[in-house]
Amino acid sequence: MVEKNNGEKQSKQLINLKMIKKNLSTIVFLIFIAVLLFSPDAKSFLIKQLLFTGLFNAEISTVNSSDNTLRNHFDFKDYEGNVQNTADLKGKVVFINFWASWCSPCIAEFPSIEKFHSKFKDNDNIVFLMINMDDDIAIGKQFLDKKNFLLPIFQSVSTVPKEIYSGSLPTTIVLDKYGIMRLHHEGFANYDGEKFNLQIKQLLEE
Repeated sequence: MVEKNNGEKQSKQLINLKMIKKNLSTIVFLIFIAVLLFSPDAKSFLIKQLLFTGLFNAEISTVNSSDNTLRNHFDFKDYEGNVQNTADLKGKVVFINFWASWCSPCIAEFPSIEKFHSKFKDNDNIVFLMINMDDDIAIGKQFLDKKNFLLPIFQSVSTVPKEIYSGSLPTTIVLDKYGIMRLHHEGFANYDGEKFNLQIKQLLEE
């Protein structure tokens, strides 16, 4: 009787093992999906790999019609509390990025923005506005410090026009020197592509 029970037990174990092997790929896939759903770092890592493909390179629009002129502006403040308005930046190329420390796509594209910023940070004719959408700007500052990013951090202190930001993170805007919107992109992108850098240089020369 004991041998019979042991035999049945071993038979069940073999069946279970076969079932696991048969569905291993499904199990691994489900674990992968679960990790992506609950781990911002895992999501960010996956998106970074997608950015390397070149399929998500940012690109400036060649259309510089006055119809795309930004007419509604907003106030923003830096980490020290100094307030400015985007209307005051006319005459400069303006790169605006809306982001948050909990946003995986934002985190994924940050390294490309950091590299892009490092190439143009000494040019007085371009302004980088990294608009942090965390409830507390100190949280955004902690994130930048932890990652050793040198990008300037700001927060909006008035209502941001819908034509600029409708709530999707990340959202990126590029204004030329005349205040014309030459890029409006919702979602992640690579901002360190050769073509994008060249287009920014052309905007600076206009």
